[in-house]
Amino acid sequence: MKLIIGLGNPGEAYKNTRHSVGYMVVDELNKSKLPKDIVVKKPDTFMNDSGTFVKKMVDQYKLDLNNLYIIHDDLDIPFGKWKIQFGHGPKDHNGIIDIEEKLGTKDFWRVRIGIDNRPLDNKPMGEVYTLEDFTEEERKVLENIIKEVCHELITNKQISK
Repeated sequence: MKLIIGLGNPGEAYKNTRHSVGYMVVDELNKSKLPKDIVVKKPDTFMNDSGTFVKKMVDQYKLDLNNLYIIHDDLDIPFGKWKIQFGHGPKDHNGIIDIEEKLGTKDFWRVRIGIDNRPLDNKPMGEVYTLEDFTEEERKVLENIIKEVCHELITNKQISK
């Protein structure tokens, strides 16, 4: 079984923010006919408290962490890019830090969606920027990124440690 959890913040106010890109991917995955061995979830907690939900799901499904995929925003990656990596990145992300603490390990998959599209001459702080909505122009690019990520998560049986 593959458990895919998309991180974000609950509530209408956060629906289109950069921090909730994991939720957006889960919403798109839920529109697809998923194989029976793939389960997708969204925490009902705020980003920085994601670890409790993830730990609960891992325990509930008695999941081998090699089959855990956490989708999240990543300021270390430019907007328009994404990576799927095992046990690596980002440098500083409170949601991921909380998950690592609750699981007691860094050994799980991270689906890192790049969101950094800040101007070089006037970069807002990450904590402010991640809570801003994607621009209309960014949303058009983001639609394709989300579809690419969903396709990779559903079809690629090679994503394994």
